[in-house]
Amino acid sequence: MGFCFLVFLLLARHISMKRPKLFWVSAGAPLVSVILSTLLVFVFKGQNHGISVIGKLEEGLNPLSWNMLRFQKKYLGLVLNTGLVTGIISLTEGIAVGRTFAALRDYQVDGNKEMIAIGTMNMVGSCTSCYITTGAFSRSAVNYNAGAKSAFSNIVMAITVMVTLLFLMPLFRYTPNVVLGSIIVTAVIGLIDVPTAYLIWKIDKFDFLVCLCAFFGVIFISVEDGLSIAVGISIFKILMQITRPKTVIMGNIPGTNIYRNLHHYEEAKVIPGFLILSIEAPINFANTTYLNDRISRYIEDYGFEEGMKKHSDLHFVVLDMTAVSAMDISGVAFIKDLKKAMDKRGLELVLVNPIGEVMEKLQRANKAHDFLAVDCLYLTVGEAIASLSSKIQPDTSSHV
Repeated sequence: MGFCFLVFLLLARHISMKRPKLFWVSAGAPLVSVILSTLLVFVFKGQNHGISVIGKLEEGLNPLSWNMLRFQKKYLGLVLNTGLVTGIISLTEGIAVGRTFAALRDYQVDGNKEMIAIGTMNMVGSCTSCYITTGAFSRSAVNYNAGAKSAFSNIVMAITVMVTLLFLMPLFRYTPNVVLGSIIVTAVIGLIDVPTAYLIWKIDKFDFLVCLCAFFGVIFISVEDGLSIAVGISIFKILMQITRPKTVIMGNIPGTNIYRNLHHYEEAKVIPGFLILSIEAPINFANTTYLNDRISRYIEDYGFEEGMKKHSDLHFVVLDMTAVSAMDISGVAFIKDLKKAMDKRGLELVLVNPIGEVMEKLQRANKAHDFLAVDCLYLTVGEAIASLSSKIQPDTSSHV
């Protein structure tokens, strides 16, 4: 039975997609499925043949429960802990579901308004015997698949549910659960965007992994667990990016004053005597150790990278800080310690284009410790190379 109604619902949806004027076919198919399946089970006594049905449901509206609220001290701790966890999960699910449908219908979702709406809904619901709820994915999918365009559909739905609770509950006693599942499956299938998933695979394999975890987690576990797994993996990715920022060796594109990543531009050439590095992340306490080790390794390996002469002598370490948008006190200490380490090696540290907040903090630290000279700060890499090339011996400067 379930398979037959699933095929019927998918066929109705396909007809509505091919012929938009027949939108009512897809909108009315779930109702027709419920009515027909209920009649079939009732006539043929399907509940006696292994078909799971809803069964007897209590009639009437939920009673008021505001007088049952307790604010005694012994309850507050449990309420706060439980409320914090359920609140985070509810908001995460509600906003994620809202943004999913916003992307399909090309409109914006205000996260603050969503939070206020969910909070107000649960506060009012707690006074009317309701359990904690949010913008459920399955019900939102069914609403979307039925052709709902605005929030007014929720008012219609609420009135329908109220009338059903008051007068129509006995009619659903023989409704098979498998048909309700078919309605949800049909609605969810319409939300699966295979071309977008393939595009994510082509662009970023890690993001595709997050996409798969969220998809299978929601399908086989629950919406909350699926979203939690996806969010957890995403946070892990962010932590990896913070603690292991990208640093690249840069070279000059011949005939220009432009310097780019050697591994991205095959025509880029290394400037003899210069190690030009670009740090492409904020510098903070979480990554200073990694950056220090990484720069030290670049210096030790200098002269053995592809395209560089092994007998070249290193004179300057140039740090392009254009992409360093922020720096904490540990980042300032890192620059100061790096400067001392370069002096011990007989090298000069040059900083290129430290911007905004980064430059202000370096200036304040420099007033106290005087570790940066004026001639080690430049606006562009090209300007730094042109200015410092004259300090290198003539046999190497001729290569610039």
